[in-house]
Amino acid sequence: MLTQPTNCIKPTSNILFSSNSIPKTFSRFHPRLPLHPRTLSFKLHCSQYPNPTPSSSSSSPFQPLISILQVIPDWADEIKERGFRQNRTLYDHEKWVHHRSSYRHLRHFLTSLSSRVILSLIPPVIAFTLVAVVIASYNTAVALEWLPEFFPILRSSTLPYQLTAPALALLLVFRTEASYSRFDEGRKAWTKVIAGANDFARQIISGVENPGDAELKKALLQYVVAFPVALKCHVIYGSNMGRDLQNLLELDDLLVVLSSKHGPGCIIEFISQNIRMLKLEESRRNMLESNMSCFHEGIGVCENLIGTPIPLSYTRLTSRFLVLWHLTLPIILWDDCHWIVVPATFISAASLFCIEEVGVLIEEPFPMLALDDLCKSVQENVQEALAREKLIQARLTAKGRTQTKKQHSPNGQPKS
Repeated sequence: MLTQPTNCIKPTSNILFSSNSIPKTFSRFHPRLPLHPRTLSFKLHCSQYPNPTPSSSSSSPFQPLISILQVIPDWADEIKERGFRQNRTLYDHEKWVHHRSSYRHLRHFLTSLSSRVILSLIPPVIAFTLVAVVIASYNTAVALEWLPEFFPILRSSTLPYQLTAPALALLLVFRTEASYSRFDEGRKAWTKVIAGANDFARQIISGVENPGDAELKKALLQYVVAFPVALKCHVIYGSNMGRDLQNLLELDDLLVVLSSKHGPGCIIEFISQNIRMLKLEESRRNMLESNMSCFHEGIGVCENLIGTPIPLSYTRLTSRFLVLWHLTLPIILWDDCHWIVVPATFISAASLFCIEEVGVLIEEPFPMLALDDLCKSVQENVQEALAREKLIQARLTAKGRTQTKKQHSPNGQPKS
């Protein structure tokens, strides 16, 4: 029972008491309590605070073993994610010559240990190879009568594998083909975005001629150049939009883009408002606004690819099929191969899981594309078009003057 003080103040909010700290609100009212209260007990229930984590003494005894077993998969995943963050580059003629060189097979073989696809397969390949070693050791022990007679040799007919091998091959082929179709769709979407940005910038440079719109024209070109960069940051995890756009947009515009929930959509709004402020004919204004459709389409395709993977049932079925296949492969091959089941399992797991891993990697297409180089190409094309515009105008003006001089005689009369 809690002895109540004369002045009881009801707290307006729930207070959480713990053994480590005492809230200030409680220490402030503590002196008003009687000197010798009988019992003081609190039992607070609050749903917003999680249950305290159990102490290390109550943890599972298998936790150290689980932590050790997780080291290799975590390391492989880190290598895989690090590969996603690498910058891709566009190919030129020299890179194509290097790509189709006759030495490519030797070069690819010698760089196998640096391949993130191969390194990411170390955990499953090692696991299934160890299973093959365990099964081969068990069967050898039974055959040498090191175990009691009631232990059977693990063996089976190869007929089930002969029947299911085509199904596994079709699963892997269709899985990889579906992933490549997503990669190709993402590549085509970005091709349209880059081509649309270049064409949009060309129309702005040639169509906005009013000297009073010079600042708006400059800002509009900045927004067009910034859109592919914002879209790249929107679809690639871990991108820094502020760093990538700081040299393309003014500080005030950049703050507005960073404060919005959808960076590419915010830049499209900047473009739309800017076009409305230009002093243009209505037909030309409508033509410029129609060019933004390629930007909207690019956002839609990219967000659809990011938010909708290949049906998960298909991915799970392929993974489970591969796991069951390689768990039972040493049993199927024991009669024909004996201890050769170990290298056979290793080769089979490395080959089939590698095909499945490539399909998983290219399923998210945007880290596989050279988006940084594509965005940089738009900026370079706009800068070159601005410099080229002045040069072409100067040349055409000079030609016009020369043509005018040729059409008139020295006394001002046209030549016969």
